[in-house]
Amino acid sequence: MPYVDRQNRICGFLDIEENENSGKFLRRYFILDTREDSFVWYMDNPQNLPSGSSRVGAIKLTYISKVSDATKLRPKAEFCFVMNAGMRKYFLQANDQQDLVEWVNVLNKAIKITVPKQSDSQPNSDNLSRHGECGKKQVSYRTDIVGGVPIITPTQKEEVNECGESIDRNNLKRSQSHLPYFTPKPPQDSAVIKAGYCVKQGAVMKNWKRRYFQLDENTIGYFKSELEKEPLRVIPLKEVHKVQECKQSDIMMRDNLFEIVTTSRTFYVQADSPEEMHSWIKAVSGAIVAQRGPGRSASSQSSMRLSAKTMSVGKRKSWRRICGRPEGCRTLVYRGIHQELVNAARMWALTQTCLLSGGPRLTTYN
Repeated sequence: MPYVDRQNRICGFLDIEENENSGKFLRRYFILDTREDSFVWYMDNPQNLPSGSSRVGAIKLTYISKVSDATKLRPKAEFCFVMNAGMRKYFLQANDQQDLVEWVNVLNKAIKITVPKQSDSQPNSDNLSRHGECGKKQVSYRTDIVGGVPIITPTQKEEVNECGESIDRNNLKRSQSHLPYFTPKPPQDSAVIKAGYCVKQGAVMKNWKRRYFQLDENTIGYFKSELEKEPLRVIPLKEVHKVQECKQSDIMMRDNLFEIVTTSRTFYVQADSPEEMHSWIKAVSGAIVAQRGPGRSASSQSSMRLSAKTMSVGKRKSWRRICGRPEGCRTLVYRGIHQELVNAARMWALTQTCLLSGGPRLTTYN
């Protein structure tokens, strides 16, 4: 579904029929930029493509006359809508019905032409502040080009201005943008909790590649695609310390970025939308809690294992100090008795030395 990126552009994945009347839809990443007056699409999110990658296609918003549902025109294409741009019709396919409705509304708002009321126009309107302009009421009109003749028809009256437009953008629902073509195959030994495509940073080259992630009760792994049977890597959940939204997303210049922190490495993963990012964080955190129990993390478990190991080693060392023999010895020599015997022997030796040397003797007082 469409979401707003860092540059205040509306973005998301759609399928488009690039070759007219071919019936073949290809998945592309679309960006609606009202400042540049353009609707462009790429092979993937430009953040995941090499620098300098060119766009696949583009349409000026001024060339788009109408965007509407095309279910009747293309009954075999599910969740299909059409853009009328000049002499050509562009057919696009959304992920679901809600995604279709939101894209149609967003595109129609972007191409809408607004004309202010005559009563609101004033001679000194150029001197008004921008804040004052935002409060004006305007009536929206739609311009359709039929046979080369522009036809202006009024639409529903509403308050439309730049401030309201920015509010509408911020209120856009941020949700999952998924691939509807293939259904993931769950493993036979454990049930799949969540699966889908994300972009992951490499460990050595630090490049970003799109991978198919799959989360089950004990592990989270990623594949080259959903058709692969063998994962590229499997991360046991018992090694995961925490899963959280990445605090370095501004430095990395990545939207919807979260991190999986393990004992040996931190995995940086980028989702397709903010809602998808929070969904992954919630799913992985829930699987960790279900596996270990509430309030227990990988660090606490490792510290418990370390303390148990230290106690065991200390017990073996104390055994050697007491007995003087390996752990298998059954003869126990108490430390107190051993020390008293040593003290008595020293005292006897000192007494004998004094008697033989004629030194001081013990005096008994009555």
